Amino acid sequence: MASAGLRKELECSVCLSLYTDPVTLKCGHNFCRGCIDQVLNTQKGSRVYSCPECRAKFQKRPQLKKNITLCNVVENFLSTQPNHEEITGIHCTYCVDSAVPAVKSCLLCEASLCANHLSVHSKSAEHVLSEPRTNLVSRKCSVHRRILEYYCTEDAICICVSCSLAGEHRGHRVEMLDEASEKKKKKLKNILPKLITQKAETEERVRSLEERRRKAPEKTSGEVERVTALFIDIRRRLDDLEKRVLSEISRREEQMSLSLPDVIQKLELKKDELSRKMKHIEELCNMTDPLNVLQEANTDSIVQNTKAPFIGPGYVGYRRGRSLGSPHVYEKLKGRRDPRLI
Repeated sequence: MASAGLRKELECSVCLSLYTDPVTLKCGHNFCRGCIDQVLNTQKGSRVYSCPECRAKFQKRPQLKKNITLCNVVENFLSTQPNHEEITGIHCTYCVDSAVPAVKSCLLCEASLCANHLSVHSKSAEHVLSEPRTNLVSRKCSVHRRILEYYCTEDAICICVSCSLAGEHRGHRVEMLDEASEKKKKKLKNILPKLITQKAETEERVRSLEERRRKAPEKTSGEVERVTALFIDIRRRLDDLEKRVLSEISRREEQMSLSLPDVIQKLELKKDELSRKMKHIEELCNMTDPLNVLQEANTDSIVQNTKAPFIGPGYVGYRRGRSLGSPHVYEKLKGRRDPRLI
């Protein structure tokens, strides 16, 4: 367990493998030289460099300083691993009485071997030994039951020698597993820096949105206060305007109430006078003597007075006033627009 914990501390956060030529950034984090070079190359276009681990930013491309101490620790760790007694957790298949750590696995026999059983195991080339591993069946061809040694690049599948020489992959381009694996690792390592950059951008976006969400209540509260104050002021202005308009209506009503009786009285007098004149005219019209009709002295004044009908001054003033419900008043109110509503 102690070895497993140490191994975790010796893994590069970019490639997730043990450090290779470890170097240190100014922020104190360590990376494989090749891994951090690839990451910094992808950041060149942004003109700002950052640590893949802590996101510390650098205006210029940071210098890489070799971590000699860490390099020695990795080498010492690797020198202690051949026995695999602490890190694999795989035990010898043939030690049935006790759990003895395995040091190798035979792919042909599909068995894991401790040091004692390995010494008596067949040395034939067919018995391919590998590091201790589980699920050995998956490393054999399901058709020919032979060890998977090659990789068919055309079908992207691991095959055995029989598949390559006489099976369905005959004539296809094949590579050794180690060679194909290294090529795939290289492609993956080229992709990894891009993913790291995308992850950093995503994290930055998340932080920005979290900041906006944190400030949203404060901003909303300020807007609510401003809108509330605005509408309080609008209601106050409307109340004041309503009071003034109602007061003006009451004033005009009172003025009309005071002036109309005089106008009505004058019109009643005028009506009586007109009735008398009408009666006099009817009498003249009923006369049979032309001389009497023509000699009547008041005839011309009666005709002149009927041409200009009498209208009292108070009544004239009232009719010429503007109604509060007229379009003129509406346009005047509409023009008093509060600039805060624009």
